[in-house]
Amino acid sequence: MSSPASTGLASTPPDGGWGWAVLFGAFISIGFSYAFPKALAIFFKEIQDFFGTSYSEVAWVSSIMLAATYGGGPISSILVNRFGSRPVVIFGGLLCGIGMVSASFCTSIMQLYICVGLMSGFGLALNLQPSVIIIGKYFLKRRPIANGLAMAGSPVMLCTLAPLNQFLFDNFGWRGSFLILGAILLNCCVAGALFRPIGHATGPIQKEANKEVKETAKAVGFLAATEEEEDKQCCAKFNQYLDCSLFKHRGFLIYLVGNVLMFLGFFAPIVFLAPYAKHMGIDEYSAAFLLSILAIVDMIARPTTGLIANSKWVRPKIQYFFSFSIAFNGACHLLCPLASDYAGLVIYSVFFGLAFGMVCAMLFETLMDLVGAVRFTSAVGLVTIAECCTILLGPPVGGALIDTFGDYKYMFIKCGAVMVLAGTFLFIMNYYNYRMLAKEEKAVGTKDPEHGKPMNEGSNNWDSEKMQDGQELEPLTDEQGLKKEVNGLTEV
Repeated sequence: MSSPASTGLASTPPDGGWGWAVLFGAFISIGFSYAFPKALAIFFKEIQDFFGTSYSEVAWVSSIMLAATYGGGPISSILVNRFGSRPVVIFGGLLCGIGMVSASFCTSIMQLYICVGLMSGFGLALNLQPSVIIIGKYFLKRRPIANGLAMAGSPVMLCTLAPLNQFLFDNFGWRGSFLILGAILLNCCVAGALFRPIGHATGPIQKEANKEVKETAKAVGFLAATEEEEDKQCCAKFNQYLDCSLFKHRGFLIYLVGNVLMFLGFFAPIVFLAPYAKHMGIDEYSAAFLLSILAIVDMIARPTTGLIANSKWVRPKIQYFFSFSIAFNGACHLLCPLASDYAGLVIYSVFFGLAFGMVCAMLFETLMDLVGAVRFTSAVGLVTIAECCTILLGPPVGGALIDTFGDYKYMFIKCGAVMVLAGTFLFIMNYYNYRMLAKEEKAVGTKDPEHGKPMNEGSNNWDSEKMQDGQELEPLTDEQGLKKEVNGLTEV
């Protein structure tokens, strides 16, 4: 029996087996990518005193790191398409470690921007994207559960890194802590080593497969030797690494607009929760414990949400569940100013952790549900670079409101209103998208009973036995049918 690489068919996701080892590696990589920039805030006060800078200047370290993590998405996606997930994550882990070790020798805040912000931030980008992508290659039926478990790495790492960083800070100072953290980040290389590719074919097999495809394509007239055709092939080569045709994809555009809007209010409440508690006269340790409560609830909420999203009642309409989660998150922030004491803030932290975990657990699952596993790599890259702009703007805008009005409640109201608006937008537009898909499928089915699926959009009715590449994949043409899967990537 021919292997998938030699038959032109993608390998079927095993939904288990070595996939659990891959999931563990993704848990580590995703956890570091999301939690590490937040956990660095423990060192900011000493760094501020050491270099004689303002808090806003020191805060740019985390801001640049987040921007590099999200803005590096397209580059990471291109590298994954070219080399696969394993080498990209290993290189990203090395870059993170080198960046933090170099930061321990920095003599100016500008050098910290480069070493911690740019180097380590981009290294985290090379960890985040491949980890999310590889889950889609190893899981199909259990994909929502797998995504929920992998995304739970963020709160677990935050709970671990926060006390660890405080311990390192008390015993070694910020320089010694950065040196040790650089060594700890090298564990991302170990996580990346677990990302064994599916449908592996190397050396002569890959070359022969490519040669056979080209000869067959020429025989049926698919490859023309004209300059115009060569230009088209160049464009196709670019799209192989970053599929810009996604901007013609209705479901993808709806997701993109809704998420860009959502991130204006997504991270600011976490940044200002502890300062808000201190502003109310609550002691520092109790204020910090609010973040621990949030992280613990978040940790439980993510895999639980994955289980719910994987149910036969929710998964076919998972976009609605995602929209509700965003709106629920916003409602929590709108009600936060009503908390007048510590007990009220504890209740807010519990519901905030629940809502935050629900959104994070489905953030990538809903995108894969729309574009499918094949185009997911490019989709993640395009989405993250758009999101990085509003991620950077969210906390500064919230801080400006606090400075202007002298009260934290306006920041929470702003974040809540933005997220309720984003959730409402996604709910309405997804309803419209589902309606349009049904009409298009009916129209195509009437014209050609053998093809009951629109060319540009896919059916949202989930069939775990038939679907491997998710929703809304364009049917392969005859030319595309000659492509072969080599090392999990399509080669022509």
